[in-house]
Amino acid sequence: MKREYQDGGGSSAGGSDLGSSKDKMMVAPAGEQDEEVDELLAALGYKVRSSDMADVAQKLEQLEMAMGMGGVPAADDGFVSHLATDTVHYNPSDLSSWVESMLSELNAPPPPLPPAPAPPAPQLVSTSSTVTGGGSGAGYFDPPPAVDSSSSTYALKPIPSPVAAPADPSADSAREPKRMRTGGGSTSSSSSSSSSMGGGGARSSVVEAAPPASAAANAPAVPVVVVDTQEAGIRLVHALLACAEAVQQENFSAEEALVKQIPMLASSQGGAMRKVAAYFGEALARRVYRFRPAPDSSLLDAAFADLLHAHFYESCPYLKFAHFTANQAILEAFAGCRRVHVVDFGIKQGMQWPALLQALALRPGGPPSFRLTGVGPPQPDETDALQQVGWKLAQFAHTIRVDFQYRGLVAATLADLEPFMLQPEGEENDEEPEVIAVNSVFEMHRLLAQPGALEKVLGTVRAVRPKIVTVVEHEANHNSGSFLDRFTQSLHYYSTMFDSLEGGGSGQSDAASPGAAAGTDQVMSEVYLGRQICNVVACEGAERTERHETLVQWRNRLGRAGFEPVHLGSNAYKQASTLLALFAGGDGYRVEEKDGCLTLGWHTRPLIATSACRLAAA
Repeated sequence: MKREYQDGGGSSAGGSDLGSSKDKMMVAPAGEQDEEVDELLAALGYKVRSSDMADVAQKLEQLEMAMGMGGVPAADDGFVSHLATDTVHYNPSDLSSWVESMLSELNAPPPPLPPAPAPPAPQLVSTSSTVTGGGSGAGYFDPPPAVDSSSSTYALKPIPSPVAAPADPSADSAREPKRMRTGGGSTSSSSSSSSSMGGGGARSSVVEAAPPASAAANAPAVPVVVVDTQEAGIRLVHALLACAEAVQQENFSAEEALVKQIPMLASSQGGAMRKVAAYFGEALARRVYRFRPAPDSSLLDAAFADLLHAHFYESCPYLKFAHFTANQAILEAFAGCRRVHVVDFGIKQGMQWPALLQALALRPGGPPSFRLTGVGPPQPDETDALQQVGWKLAQFAHTIRVDFQYRGLVAATLADLEPFMLQPEGEENDEEPEVIAVNSVFEMHRLLAQPGALEKVLGTVRAVRPKIVTVVEHEANHNSGSFLDRFTQSLHYYSTMFDSLEGGGSGQSDAASPGAAAGTDQVMSEVYLGRQICNVVACEGAERTERHETLVQWRNRLGRAGFEPVHLGSNAYKQASTLLALFAGGDGYRVEEKDGCLTLGWHTRPLIATSACRLAAA
């Protein structure tokens, strides 16, 4: 093929999906800034000034007549094939030159046509928009205008489908076999200016475009649909929030109508927005149709959750930050102690502790004796997974010459723990007693699903008198009594989390396992977060275990249980900031100090928080 499409330079590679179509419609060469470029054709990749529309329409009509009736015999299919394979075309964005090059290839000159009048201004057909004018460019899920709660239908008009013009046998029968399609299959000669962007809010509109001059008397107006992805995104958020409100009001007919629209609207988006909307749409569908996910306490679910947890650890810095900041607080609390004991409320694969063991091994005066108690759920195949974790950690401790002991405690819930299981050793035989640290990373919020469970666990912790308790939790309020409030909060939170997965890179894991492995980590991390979304939205009662609360709420709970805050040192802040340089240079991630605690977030939104506390003075 000899088509040569020269680079028009009109596309832009950066920016979000929400603004891409709008950018394409607004870019024009420098020489054309003073004249308006037809926006509808610009969206299709053609640059035609509005003042040239009449001339271009006439040339296209000449080309069509020449190919269908004039210079090309009706049976000469080979000539059309020649145009498709051997013709050198110009840049398709230069529509006028492209048509002229096609006309020059025809043997017979096209018959003369009367001058075509300038097409009339487009007439906007009344359509209902889900948004009014307002500033654009905010985050994915900034709330749209308030949903009318007085409506019992929450009806959203679906995005209209393109409407094909009915064929006119009397006008087109002679030319139908040789009809030429330009661009991407759209008859751009019948297009005119698209709808305006009033007030910064994008709208979709139906434009009645003028037909060619020769058919103006008989052919009806052809409605051309322009669907803007930015408007579809706003309508998607509107549908999600309206469905959540219908769920809160137990309006099943509205729930069902809206939950069927969400997948269609989500499919019009790209990147992180499409993914997070799909998970929220699935969670709403499960709630509407009473199809609950499997309880988190099931054995198979617990094993799969550990696998997803490992992929989430590799793909983004959140868990690494949690482990690093908690370890730094524990290391400072263990300064000068010869016998130390860590109780980990969620040991999983034990990824947190090699770094602490190495730091203790390098301590001036030599490492202390280190004992670790790891708590984990039962395994589906009844294997002792906790013991396997202990063996790996023991081998590592041996290589760095740290005196290491390990014990695994199998517990379906932390509320099953008793103080005697965690008691320090050494009091009975005059040895120096162990100094205890209790560590909880994304574990305590699950206790809020069972009345009294958190109070019992904190009482157990108080009984063993730890020197420090480190707590890492989500910096979000997903435990509100109002379903709509909980849904809105989680929509904001997880849209930011998915955005960080999409734009934050995976640092060293990319270098160690390029391509497919890094992509697998991200996909599994999205599943990891998607399961949390499903639990927050679709479940209630004891089944809803993802009951995240903010740092202020956790401090109040711990204060009422007899603990006082411990300020994390400035070294933890500096080193945590350095850690983020491994992830796409740290762009987008932010570490902040807040009342002696450290938070990690994406741009301006904190997402997780590390805090520490100790027993309050009598």
